Amino acid sequence: MAQAKLKIKKGDSVVVLTGKDKGAKGEVLKVMPSENRVIVQGVNVAKKHAKPTQFSAGGIQSKELSIHVSNVALADPKTGKATRVGYKTLKDGKKVRVAKKSGETVE
Repeated sequence: MAQAKLKIKKGDSVVVLTGKDKGAKGEVLKVMPSENRVIVQGVNVAKKHAKPTQFSAGGIQSKELSIHVSNVALADPKTGKATRVGYKTLKDGKKVRVAKKSGETVE
């Protein structure tokens, strides 16, 4: 199956649309295009029990797990609400991402 091009990039501010963390906002920490998944800061957090090692102490650690890219939407730079992403070519020939709701460019 062909790998889909994701419109969400690392560092983007996103809003969760469905699931137990619906409405939560966070920054994208990692994008996995081959699996169509993203890891969002503070979203889908699970507890992991770690044994003590030579480098780190053991105990219960919190870890963000991946979430499917269809369950998140880019946060509009103007309002902070969920928006779709489009593309626009500027006069100088540069292609930029644009928030569909407000028309603002996304950086």
